[in-house]
Amino acid sequence: MSAAQSDMALEDRLGALQCHFTWDLNPGRTKLWRIRDKLQDIGTEEGCKWLGHIYNLQGYVHFQLGSTEEARSFFSRAAEAFRQTRGADEGPWLVVTYGNQAWLHHHQGERAESRACLSKIDGLMTEYPSQDELHPEIYAEKAWTLMKFSGEQKLLAADFFQRAIRMQPDVVEWQTSHVLGLVNMSKHSETGFEEDIMKKLREAKEQDPENLYLAAVYLLQLAKKGQPDQCGARELATKVLRNPVSSYSGIKPLLRFYRTFPSIDKAVALAEKALKLHPDERYLKRCAALSYKWKIWEESQPSPSLIEKGIHAHEELLSLYPHSSFMKKMDLAGIYAESENTKPKSEKIYQQLFAEDLEPAEQQVFFTIYAKYLYFIQQQPEMSIQYHMKAVKIPIKSFHQESSIQALEKIRDRKGNQEVDEFLSRLKESQE
Repeated sequence: MSAAQSDMALEDRLGALQCHFTWDLNPGRTKLWRIRDKLQDIGTEEGCKWLGHIYNLQGYVHFQLGSTEEARSFFSRAAEAFRQTRGADEGPWLVVTYGNQAWLHHHQGERAESRACLSKIDGLMTEYPSQDELHPEIYAEKAWTLMKFSGEQKLLAADFFQRAIRMQPDVVEWQTSHVLGLVNMSKHSETGFEEDIMKKLREAKEQDPENLYLAAVYLLQLAKKGQPDQCGARELATKVLRNPVSSYSGIKPLLRFYRTFPSIDKAVALAEKALKLHPDERYLKRCAALSYKWKIWEESQPSPSLIEKGIHAHEELLSLYPHSSFMKKMDLAGIYAESENTKPKSEKIYQQLFAEDLEPAEQQVFFTIYAKYLYFIQQQPEMSIQYHMKAVKIPIKSFHQESSIQALEKIRDRKGNQEVDEFLSRLKESQE
């Protein structure tokens, strides 16, 4: 076989692998930075069942961002994490990791090392055959990864988790993540939170009683159904504050619970208490900033001291999350607009964002929020209409697109604006 034929054969084998490089993830650069920050906030405390998956995805993200050596390090850490969590040196759980390493070596021109990884994969696939298209370990990692991406990929993730669970129903963390994924998708569902998902959530909680994030999500969903358990929330908050800081500690769904049951002040108090216990944790600073934002938005005339707290918290977030700061800038601009003294800073942020190369989803968010700013703060209703229409024209179904549609419908119904009426009529025709 010639060298060229050998290279083609190698590329064919690499293309047939199951790993992050072949899963059609295709995230934009902004999404990559956002995922990187989210993975860092999950934490890597000992005993985390998803540690190998976290490191694998971190390796892929770092590679896509141009940090080859960081990627190499994370893939190695993934292999070691799987060996520790599975209690064995080799197993089918390493197939994805070896696939990632094979691709990394290939991109670096390290053909011998790439082929060595392929050989390891062949050995594992022979030793651990699957009754389905893929081994359940591969289905589970693929599902966990796809959950971090688009809505369509999240639907695939649900299917892959089901397949993995069907073959190995005793893996508790797979069942928990599957149910949490269903809960997440139900937020964007037209039918809302289905009763059968609530049943699955209750069953998952019984099977995974030590998972505080799951317990917090369960309490939040119960409250949304009119069954708030404040005593249970207090007990859970005590446990959460004792545990290591992580985005999966359960604090954010608890804050969402307290935002309504009993009040936003309770959410602020919990966030501040957590931050006092761990003053250097950026994730808790993010939670505190979120609670201040909620309180500012809910008060008709927020106090200067509250606005100052919100501004300080969000300004700090920009330095803590420099590469995934779009929504934090939007939130800060909104808080600046609450005070006459800082309104010029709000306009400055918006003008800076106009000059940035935003992705379509970010553009849509920006247009909707800027339209509201023009209407409520700048008293420019005609300009506001133009930006709501710009948001709607971006073909991405989202909360912000729907928000702009509703704003335009109110304008049409209240004022009988002909331009808006024609725009909404065309929109309706295009959807039929």
